[in-house]
Order: sequence, then structure tokens, then C-alpha cells
Amino acid sequence: MSGIPDSIRIGNGAGFWGDNLDAPIRLAEEGSLDFLTLEYLAELTLSILAHQKRLDPEAGFVSDFPATVARLIPILKARPGLRIVTNAGGLNPAGCARATAKLLAAAGMGGEKVAWVSGDDLMPRLDELRAAGERFLHFDSQASLAYFDAAAARQGEGLVSANAYLGAAPICEALDRGARIVITGRVADASLTVGPAMHTFKWGWQDWEKLAAASVAGHLIECGAQVTGGMLSRWQTVPDYAHIGYPIAILTASGECHITKPEGTGGMVNRETVTEQLLYEIGDPARYHTPDVTLDFTQTEVEERGRDLVRVSGTRGIRPPATLKVSCAYENGFSAKGDLVVSGLGAAGKAKATGEMILDRVKQAGMPLGRRYLEILGAGATLPGVETPSGDLKEVVLRLSVWDKDKNAVERFCREIAPVITSGPAGISGYAGSRPKPRQVLSHWPTTVERDHVRPVAYVRGAGDLAA
Repeated sequence: MSGIPDSIRIGNGAGFWGDNLDAPIRLAEEGSLDFLTLEYLAELTLSILAHQKRLDPEAGFVSDFPATVARLIPILKARPGLRIVTNAGGLNPAGCARATAKLLAAAGMGGEKVAWVSGDDLMPRLDELRAAGERFLHFDSQASLAYFDAAAARQGEGLVSANAYLGAAPICEALDRGARIVITGRVADASLTVGPAMHTFKWGWQDWEKLAAASVAGHLIECGAQVTGGMLSRWQTVPDYAHIGYPIAILTASGECHITKPEGTGGMVNRETVTEQLLYEIGDPARYHTPDVTLDFTQTEVEERGRDLVRVSGTRGIRPPATLKVSCAYENGFSAKGDLVVSGLGAAGKAKATGEMILDRVKQAGMPLGRRYLEILGAGATLPGVETPSGDLKEVVLRLSVWDKDKNAVERFCREIAPVITSGPAGISGYAGSRPKPRQVLSHWPTTVERDHVRPVAYVRGAGDLAA
């Protein structure tokens, strides 16, 4: 088809909110990209954003993104073909788009188009969806979600967010309409890559093999540096972790996929790094569900084609499921955590006795805690089932974590830590910081919704108009 390029380069500069702040800049500078994606959202992130939005209705998006755009503006001016796709919108894509547009307009780029995608937020439609037959059963246990009830909300156990995982179609539409920057809420991670591929190559939405190729590319780069050596089992073989390069997917119009990274950066791309990321969080390798396509990895081939260049082929695609995954967060009591350093002879046994003393004093106060977790760091607490000699340890960290529906019980726990400094064993330190405080817990409830009940919408505006 006339005007369709042979290939595109899509680089991902963030694998989560909190990833390396310089990675998107370096990737945009060094990667000769057509598209830069930034993948920020996880279930925990959505809970954090839900809490922030409850405090401030204008919040609820990834605040790092506008700051990143401000640093990218010189590159965007120098490379007019570079476009950005991100899920930084979180629970407030429109607010994120406005903040981004203001930066562009102030930099003389008011003519650029900014898009945001809505429709993933199901909170305003819960009554409508329940009337349509949605039960919001737990993804694994099939238990029903009682936290939709008004009574639960009054008891501080209400639902605070419910977001469906959208696919690539609204991203593609926004790019088709000329958006330079596309900001979404909760979309499937791989869809950030699938959208640009569908826009560029004009593939059909039932061309399952092409969708599979794009989805594999998106899955491989979605976690940032994990595919370029981050978290590698044989980490000692990875060169120059301090300057690790972030990944680039090269997709062709025929559906070929290669993974690489910018030249001169640290890390590496080889069969091992790609295979580890390929298997990351996929569940059944023959049925990896995304909103765009269901992937079958059982025939996937991973082949090194050169230094830091790997070809991935053979992934099959079939029709996606009729439902979309939904990530919910609900209020679920309060928690707190306290740490103390315990040193001296028999440090591990001393720490265990000190922790039990603190918990017993809370119980004596008439406030038994719903959940308690005592860890002795340094004595194998993070390696359950692995024997670790502890008798000769001279220094460990006691970590106590508690949860209860009653905030007062958790508050009493927080107040029982300091007294053991003078009313417990000798050799306790590490208490110079402030007293821990109860924090409200937002728990995760994974569920599904019928695809036909979700209505994504792409909005596209000029940055100058949006900023006004």
C-alpha cells in the first residue's frame, strides 16, 4: 500500500512508575525512534493513584510524565516524526492531557495534537453494569465482590476504583487523527505497541498473525530494561548495568519482529534475555489473553541475528476472549510496619522474642490484631523453606507488619514499638526515625467484564486549545 513504511522502531522508556527518569530521554536521543512508549501502570500503581485522586480530583495521573515531556520538548522539536504513547493517564487521562498540553503550548508547540483515551473507568457505570448482568466475580476464586454495597462503603470498605484493560483500537484511532502524544488510562501493556503498529501498517483487526507479532513485540519491551538484561538470572554476565540501555522493537510491514537497544549502552539483548521476558507473567503459554488477540507461544522461535539483535517469530494468534480483565481496588482496613536493628549474641533469637513481646503487649491492651507478620531479616526471613544458620548471627533486622480493620488497634501497635528500647533486651537500635503510622489498605480485586459493555473513546485536541 502506498505510503506505508517497510518498518518502524518503537522504544519503551519506562516499565513502571518509578523507573529510571533518564531512560526515556536517552532512548529518544539515541534510538532513532518512530514511537516512544512509556508503560507506567501496575495494579499497585492504580491503587496509589486512586488514593491521590480521592484527596485531589485533579490528580490521579502519573505526575512524572509531564515532567518527562518537558525534558523531551527539544527532541520533539528536532524530530517531528517522533510520537509518544503512554498509559500515564492512570485514573485521570484528561487531566494528564491538560497538564501535558500546557507544557507544549508554553514551548511554542500549541499546534501539536494531544489525545487521551477514556472508557476504562467503570466506577461511574457500576449500577448500569450490574443491571446488565455483570457480577464482577474474582478472577481466580469466583467469589462475589461484596464491596459494591453501600453498607460496605459506609464501613470504610467501599470500592475506590474499577478499570477495564482496554486494547489498541483507541490508540490507533488517536494516531490516525494526527495525535503527537496519546495518553491512556488502563490499557493492556502490549497494546501501547500494537496501536502504533496498526496505525502505521494499516493491518486488519482480524489479522491475528500480524496482531500476534505486534503483541509479542509489545510484551517483550513493556517492562523496560528487563529484556535488555535487567532481572536476568545470570546477572553477572550483563555488562555495564549502570548505563543499561532500554529496548527497541523493530516491526516490519510483513509482521517480522526484532528486539534491540541503542548502540553504546549497557546491558545486552540475546536469546537468554528475550526468552526470560517472553515467559514473564504469561500464565498458559498456549493461551495468553490480551484485549487485541490471544497468543500461542508454543511455536515461538527466538533467534540471535547479531550483537544485541534478536528475531522473534512463529507466535500464533487467535481471536481474543469475549471479556476484558478489570482491576479493582477496595478499602480493606489498616496496616503498619516497624523495623528495629537487633545486635549482640544470639541476635536472631533476641529479635524474635522482642517482636513477640511487642505483639503480646498490643493483645494485653485488648486489641488483638487481625494479621501479624514477624520477620527476622538476615536470618532467612525472605527465603522461606531455605535453612539459614542463625545461632551465630550478631546483627539482624526485626520487621513487624500488622493489619486490622480497626485503625485504633494498628495505632496501638505503632505505640508499642518504642517502649521496648528501654523495657526489652539490650542491643536494640535503629529507632531514631519517626513512629510508624497506620495507613489505609487498598486491596486488589481482579475480575472481568463483557467486552461489549466497555466503550472506549479517543479525544484529540490541539495543545493550544486544550491548554487554554
